[in-house]
Amino acid sequence: MRSSPFKVRTLAAVGCVAGLLAVGACSSSSGGTSASSNSNSGTITVAVVSNPLITGQMIPLTTSNFEKKYPGIKVKFATYTEGDLRAAIEKDVSTHSNAFNVIMIGPYEAPLFAKDGWLDNLSTQYIAKDPSYDASDLLPPIAKSLSYKGGLYAVPFYGESSMLYYRKDLLKAAGITMPAHPTWAQVASYAAKLNQPGKVAGICLRGLAGWGDNMASLDTVVNTFGGEWFNQKWQPQLTSPAFEAATNFYVNLVRKYGEAGASNDSFNQLLTLYGQGKCAMWYDSTVAATSIATTYPSVFANTSYAFAPVDKTKSSGWLWTWSLGIPQGTANSGAAWKFVSWATSKNYDSLVASKYGWAAVPPGSRTSLYSNPSYQSAAKAFANITLQSIDSTDPDHPTVNPVPYVGVQFVDIPQFEVLGVQVGQQIAGAIAGTESVKQALTTSQSDASQYSPAELAGG
Repeated sequence: MRSSPFKVRTLAAVGCVAGLLAVGACSSSSGGTSASSNSNSGTITVAVVSNPLITGQMIPLTTSNFEKKYPGIKVKFATYTEGDLRAAIEKDVSTHSNAFNVIMIGPYEAPLFAKDGWLDNLSTQYIAKDPSYDASDLLPPIAKSLSYKGGLYAVPFYGESSMLYYRKDLLKAAGITMPAHPTWAQVASYAAKLNQPGKVAGICLRGLAGWGDNMASLDTVVNTFGGEWFNQKWQPQLTSPAFEAATNFYVNLVRKYGEAGASNDSFNQLLTLYGQGKCAMWYDSTVAATSIATTYPSVFANTSYAFAPVDKTKSSGWLWTWSLGIPQGTANSGAAWKFVSWATSKNYDSLVASKYGWAAVPPGSRTSLYSNPSYQSAAKAFANITLQSIDSTDPDHPTVNPVPYVGVQFVDIPQFEVLGVQVGQQIAGAIAGTESVKQALTTSQSDASQYSPAELAGG
């Protein structure tokens, strides 16, 4: 039997200093076990993922706006790649180190951390005392994904599903008309026609190992092909015909018509490739549209969008939100909430718009944004498909057959923190050509079988 990965970490620990921005030491001066009663003063350390909406907006706006509004609060950022962020945060909260006063997490971590008592209940401890925050404005699927027993344990900085990006000019030249709801078979046939080896990939797909990297995309393919990670008895299904068919499809698609070196690529790398005109199509997060619109205007003018491709299901987009939570027992928790509420508020949207334009506003978190005429005008090319994609997700029923778990692009059990990475490493190997899909899935099935059904069912 294996211990829960949230109790004993089996992956290499990530050093606290890795990826730090404006943080000089591993131990935060704001560490401790008791909350400060003064919400307008103190130093807080915020652990965040490194992507354009964070490094290009949140961090500079914190300096130019938040710290001027609250001169007694000093904010330090620790920035990480997605995989390293999860490792650093999980280690911090599970050991109650309190190096971080605010942590960026998502629908996978929020309910599990809440269940273990590692997070403050934002609903009762802060939002109930701060009606101006207007939690009722949060998009229902997003708020539900961050809740546990009716309480919000994190609030969204932005929300996302997944969709297909494509170059209108390249498809037109190839005589291809993209349907609003394409099938994966159609996408594969288009990729074959569009692929120009050494110049433009027919399609760009995530290949970097990680449950939030290559597995996020692959899992949506598995779901719509009729596969699942576990059946109703918590027996692993990674070598089932449907799971194998989906994985073969994905690996072959990226190997034949995808970008070179795909096993090294995740969101940030693919955003750059697409922005440089090196992808005819790209399947990834809906949030990328914001960065394309603001960073690559010429490519944006030639970009259109389709819903996540399907096979046996009507929809297949994932559901995610990078959100902010407060570890239980952290010092300066009042100041931490001041920052969290600022960064996830309607006023923050207006602040971003005033400096970067409405198309740059972090999407997918608040209903009011999608009824804002200024936003609808600036983001009309992608706003509605983003909202519809989020609304069409069903994490409680993500697969063709009934399953005992929740989650579209992940399995919401503690063991997935390790298992998802192990499987992602095998799939990256198959994409790189160092092993076959059959070998990768056989090893993955063996890894999943190390957990007993009772252990998995217990969480």
